[in-house]
Amino acid sequence: MSEIMDAYWAAPPMARTFATAIVVTSISAHILGLVPYAWIYFTEDRLFRLPPEIWRLATNFFLSGPQLGIIMDPYFAYMYLKQLETANLKFPRKEDLLWYLMTVGGFIILVNRAFLGGAFFLPGLLMSLTYTACQDQRGVQSSFFFFTVPAQAVPYCMLLASVLMSPGIIPLQLSGIVAAHLHDFLTRLWPEFGRGPNLLPTPGFVSWLVQTPRMLPRGYGTAIRQPDATAGSGTGASTGSVLPDSWKTRGSGHRLGGN
Repeated sequence: MSEIMDAYWAAPPMARTFATAIVVTSISAHILGLVPYAWIYFTEDRLFRLPPEIWRLATNFFLSGPQLGIIMDPYFAYMYLKQLETANLKFPRKEDLLWYLMTVGGFIILVNRAFLGGAFFLPGLLMSLTYTACQDQRGVQSSFFFFTVPAQAVPYCMLLASVLMSPGIIPLQLSGIVAAHLHDFLTRLWPEFGRGPNLLPTPGFVSWLVQTPRMLPRGYGTAIRQPDATAGSGTGASTGSVLPDSWKTRGSGHRLGGN
C-alpha cells in the first residue's frame, strides 16, 4: 500500500488531482449515491444566487460516464493532462496549464449552453486535452486500439469510436475540439502568424493561486516553500496506449496511445 501511495503522490499534481476528482465524484454519484447530480451539474442561473454556487464551473467536469466510463475517463484525463503538464512547451509553468483548463473549460460551457444544451461537459474537456496534446506531433505514429495512425489524427479516431459506442456525446466532443483550437489560435497562431499579441495571457491571479500554497508536493516527499520561492515547471514525457495490454509502453516523444 505504501508503494501505491508513493507512486500516487509522485504523479504530476494537476493530472493527479483532476483524475482523482473524476474518480471520487463519479463513484460517489453513480455507485454510492452520496453526491446528488443536482449538486454538481452546471446551470448559469445558480451562479447568480446568493451565495453564488461557483463550484459548478468545475464540478460539471468531474462526472464521468457510468460503468466503463468510471475507469476510462479518469485514465484518459490523467494521461493527456500529464503529457501537457510535463512535456508540452506551450505550458512552461503550472499556472499556464491551469489557465488553459479554465479558458478551454469556459469555452466549452459557453458553446454548449448557447447552442447544444447539457449540464455535464467532461467529454468535451477530454477531447480538448487530446487535441492539444496531439496537434504538434506530426510525423509521430500512435496506436489507437488495433490501428496505427498519425498522432494528430487521434482526436478524430476518438470521434469515430463515439459514432459506434456513444453517438450522443459527439456534439460535446466537437465543442472540445473547437475550444482547444480557439485557445491555440488566440495564444499561439495569432501571435506567430498574425504578428499580434497573445490574446489570452495568463493573469496574475492564476499565478498567485499556484504559488500561494506553502506545501509543495514532490516525488520523494514534501517541501516547505520559502518566502521568495516561485513555482517551477515540469519537464519530461511519458506515454501509454489505449489497449490495456499495452498500457505499460513508454517512450519519449509519444502521446497517449503511442508506440
